[in-house]
Amino acid sequence: MDKFLRQFLEYLEVEKGRSLNTINNYGFYLTRFLKWAKVDKPEKITAELVRNYRLWLNRQTDQSGRPLKKSTQNYYLIALRSFLKYLAKRDVNSLAPEKIELAKMPARQVDFLEGSDLERLLGAPLKDTEAKIIQWRDKAILELLFSTGLRVSELSTLKKDQVNLEKDEFTVRGKGDKLRVVFLSNQTKHWLKQYLAARKDLAVYLFIRHDKARSRAESKNLTPRSIQRLIKKYAKASGITKTVTPHTMRHSFATDLLINGADIRSVQAMLGHSSITTTQIYTHITNQQLKEVYQAFHQRRKSKKKN
Repeated sequence: MDKFLRQFLEYLEVEKGRSLNTINNYGFYLTRFLKWAKVDKPEKITAELVRNYRLWLNRQTDQSGRPLKKSTQNYYLIALRSFLKYLAKRDVNSLAPEKIELAKMPARQVDFLEGSDLERLLGAPLKDTEAKIIQWRDKAILELLFSTGLRVSELSTLKKDQVNLEKDEFTVRGKGDKLRVVFLSNQTKHWLKQYLAARKDLAVYLFIRHDKARSRAESKNLTPRSIQRLIKKYAKASGITKTVTPHTMRHSFATDLLINGADIRSVQAMLGHSSITTTQIYTHITNQQLKEVYQAFHQRRKSKKKN
């Protein structure tokens, strides 16, 4: 089984082009399964064994002593199912991968900003006491997140030569090494130009730390954690009580598109989601539109009856 596991992880790396992080995660999940199952041959992985494994997973706790989340349990099952698909592809006798069903997940609640909360957050960097170049950098970051729906990992690794400010779009390499086009608002382009014009360094990254101790060429890019901290800071300064993260800005981007009439397939493409199912977590936010349809048509029918 160790040999099959090693070959599977190599397959993920070479043929599937998975990231090192994904390969390590799959290795962790599957090693834990094999340690629990104590099977020495693929044909010994049976439906009954998997049923008992799911029961065992459901009774495990995390580092805080709480039961494992259904989403975490599903990560283990997804890794096992992928392993079984690989075995089937190589004509190795084992349990059919389609026999493994994932745990049903509760509907996800997405947090997003709109209206005055969003406007206050976007304006917060310019009211800060930091140096002008940091104010402009942070303003550009917030505008770029809301304009494009970029993931924080994608934003933190952007380089200056990737973003042509004479155009309204650029290409980003996202999750799963997939390329997608993102679009820039005029507001975003304005603040990026303002920030970049103030830079005197030779660093290649779009957003960097402005430490006086560093040379012009040594300035490092902002890490995802640094970007999370600055958004938290500006949310607090804006009087927003709920937790605001870079992903909240991504949710706000998708929400704004849907509320203003974008179709879900277009939003899927702009977010870089492989599956439409992932994008459908946003559809409940258009309930306001449903209410307007109801009021426009159902209430009109009731009014006609009165007349």
